Amino acid sequence: MLHARVQDAPMTSDSAPASVLDLAPVVPVVVVSDLDDAVPMARALVAGGLPAIEVTLRTPVALDAISAIAAEVPDAVVGAGTVISARNVSESVEAGARFLVSPGWTDTLLDAMRGSGVPFLPGVSTTSEVVALLERGVREMKFFPAEAAGGTAYLKSLGAPLPQARFCPTGGITPDSAPSYLALKNVGCVGGSWMLPADAVAAKDWARVESLAREAAGLL
Repeated sequence: MLHARVQDAPMTSDSAPASVLDLAPVVPVVVVSDLDDAVPMARALVAGGLPAIEVTLRTPVALDAISAIAAEVPDAVVGAGTVISARNVSESVEAGARFLVSPGWTDTLLDAMRGSGVPFLPGVSTTSEVVALLERGVREMKFFPAEAAGGTAYLKSLGAPLPQARFCPTGGITPDSAPSYLALKNVGCVGGSWMLPADAVAAKDWARVESLAREAAGLL
């Protein structure tokens, strides 16, 4: 499966990517605790070849981090993760998020994400959830928590009966396991945070982050 670089990926009229799954083989899942880290961290990830960056809404500075990256790192495609409410949706898009990722979904959350004007990946972990989303016209999803929910064996088993569904598996994926996920026909990319080790972030060693991002970008 070929993955377009961010500059070649189809874009919607409002400059949101048409598909998050086709921007890069790995989407970094970022937890920003120090707002000062947001821009240099994003620059390092983009320089390493990972332009799609999911900033999780797990810290008080997450929305400000999204705004800073959107304003100061033009080559980044910054999105919001851990989106679990309609308020999360509106605040994330207002902050500059160009895509949305949720760990799960409800009808209310799905309606909010649909109305946001940006691409979204609702989270699933069961066949019934996948079928329910397909009924609603959604074909691109987050598979979470990937390793705990059955890993590559589970996703491979979904491929035959539900070939129209495509996934971004996230949760417990490592540089060693990522290639086996990326080899599946129904996987567009994977999410992970291994290119952002805690000691490198604490030391603000952005050169190391860039190097790890480059290795991740080469997994395809």
